[in-house]
Amino acid sequence: MDIYRRHNISTYGSGPQTLVFAHGFGTDQQAWRYVAPAFAAQYRVVLFDLVGAGNSDPAAYDYTRYQTLDGYVTDLLNLLRELQLSKVLYVGHSVSGMIGVLAAIQEPALFERLVLLAASPCYVNDESYAGGFDPVDLEEMLRFLGQDYLSWSHMMVPALVGGDMRPELLDDLLTSFLRVEPAIARQFARATFLSDYRNELHKLRIPTLVVQCADDSVAPLPVGHYLHAHLPDSTLAIVDAEGHYPHLNAPVATIDVLKRYLGPAPLAPESSVR
Repeated sequence: MDIYRRHNISTYGSGPQTLVFAHGFGTDQQAWRYVAPAFAAQYRVVLFDLVGAGNSDPAAYDYTRYQTLDGYVTDLLNLLRELQLSKVLYVGHSVSGMIGVLAAIQEPALFERLVLLAASPCYVNDESYAGGFDPVDLEEMLRFLGQDYLSWSHMMVPALVGGDMRPELLDDLLTSFLRVEPAIARQFARATFLSDYRNELHKLRIPTLVVQCADDSVAPLPVGHYLHAHLPDSTLAIVDAEGHYPHLNAPVATIDVLKRYLGPAPLAPESSVR
């Protein structure tokens, strides 16, 4: 299958390096519309839709392949190979952050640096880890999602975005969620929220920027500190924003922290961005 049709790949910009943006659960590449164009003058920008999202090829979705994130990791590696890309700068939001980590562990030569935007290696609380969800509450959330994705989306999307997002952006995000086939959303949610990749973090050897929002119910601040502590070569930046989508409700701060990390002057190991 043609890789462009499979993932609805978009490319623009020019420059010696390629900047790849990967979206999270419930969205597609349009989620980057306020951030990615800011980099077109210096980088070749590549955007794509995960299979099952946006305008990806519906025929490409396989319920066996995508039971876990491994199928998406394979897709990312195949995409980079078929586009003949290496040493890319990869920006992954939410679950796509961990997809990038797993891909870079498998084939580090394809990546130069990673940016994990509101990402999490594990969403479930335990005795020594604050992932954001108690096990019983998470299972109830997934049960509700599986039974009535429409009602779940109307209830959850406002909670996910926080109070800072403009009403029109909230409506756009809800529309994006509702475009996803409910059966695909149910499987992707379970693959995302029930995953635990904490034991994989030490294997990553690619420099990584962890960008965490100051107030995010999905990936709370302790998750960012955990990633920073367990990724061998990482920088932590805290964006003064509410919710799980800083590239939508705080695009200026998101662009600023990306440019500072990718630019010649390095960020401090822990930084705050307003």
